Amino acid sequence: MQLPYIPSNDKTYRFPSVELACLEPNGLLAYGGDLSAERLLSAYQVGIFPWFNDDQPILWWSPDPRMVLIPNELHISRSLNKAIKKSLLTFSVDKAFPQVIEACSKPREKQKETWITLEMKQAYYELHRLRYAHSFEVWDDAELVGGLYGVAIGQVFYGESMFSFQTNASKIAFAFAVNLLSEWGYKLIDCQVETEHLESFGAKNIARLDFSELLNKYTKQSVSDMAWKPL
Repeated sequence: MQLPYIPSNDKTYRFPSVELACLEPNGLLAYGGDLSAERLLSAYQVGIFPWFNDDQPILWWSPDPRMVLIPNELHISRSLNKAIKKSLLTFSVDKAFPQVIEACSKPREKQKETWITLEMKQAYYELHRLRYAHSFEVWDDAELVGGLYGVAIGQVFYGESMFSFQTNASKIAFAFAVNLLSEWGYKLIDCQVETEHLESFGAKNIARLDFSELLNKYTKQSVSDMAWKPL
């Protein structure tokens, strides 16, 4: 099968049906286009996200199955709950978005490169300026030690990446984020692909078709007026 190409000058911002995505690699749907805010928002609303390295064209993905977390089904382990209660860490929202995305872009252990390229960073800075991309931060006094960022549309939060500079900091950040999203009225968190880390929080795989139906329902709904207010 020939992978569909999206011209960068295409202003319809439409994508091929997610049902046409490859089985191997799982979810690869198309290449090309750009990372404009309009194209990214169009992609997220139908369950598509960009993921590529510096030496590749822009690649668009929609894997099947899809890992999601229902906010009010969050599971916090006994050990993590104990660590949270003992912790003196503090939390914030959208206080340090550039620092969070920069920290997330650092190559992980045993990795030489990152998928959060300069082009990706600039695209999400723009989404943040437009109030679609957001960050959650964890602080040890004045030091940023953990956090995550993602995109919010309607009652759906699309998690992108998280980081930790201190033991349990990313887990604590995730628990903080999910609890706050639930309080604000978010109904679905997109975790993209399966990991044991996310599964430990109660995330589960669902069929892509079911995910698409949930997006169609929840991206059109509104959340609390308190959402994304400074803490």
